[in-house]
Amino acid sequence: MRPLRYSINVTLDGCVDHRAGIPDEELHRRAAESIARADALLFGRVIYQMMEEAWREPGRTGVRPDWMAPWMMPFARTIDAAKKYVVSSTLARVDWNAELLRGDLEAAVRRLKEQPGSGLFTGGVTLPLALAELDLIDEYEFVVHPVVAGHGPTLFAGLSRRLELKLVDRVEYASGTVAMRYVPKR
Repeated sequence: MRPLRYSINVTLDGCVDHRAGIPDEELHRRAAESIARADALLFGRVIYQMMEEAWREPGRTGVRPDWMAPWMMPFARTIDAAKKYVVSSTLARVDWNAELLRGDLEAAVRRLKEQPGSGLFTGGVTLPLALAELDLIDEYEFVVHPVVAGHGPTLFAGLSRRLELKLVDRVEYASGTVAMRYVPKR
């Protein structure tokens, strides 16, 4: 059974707004490596659309957005090429190497996990909350930025039960960011 891994950038005060803890070159490289190790990405509609808008290879023009630094290109290429599954009841169709998942979330994700491979990777806020409620996440990675945002959505807001996790890895970066990996205590 392939594991489902969850990773998210979070500030010291628990904010998960993607604009609050802007990853640097070192963290983009690490994220690209993590995505490259996954068989597929599992996104909710909001994250899928946000990632597609930011990272999809440009069409005929070949022009990248002004904000995209050259060191972001490996991440852009990696996420662009990755197989994606999108959980949505409102999207009629997806492309960008993606497939819609509809119906029972738990059954659909269990089917994906039962396939052979090295693992699935998810991010975002809403879908991972639902996946945590269903006890489907096998590994949690919190990339904690040395920032206090003072606003914004927070990690696992509304979770109905306590998650007991065990620390299995910790990496510190030059920026002061710390990536901590946990597995559920089962």
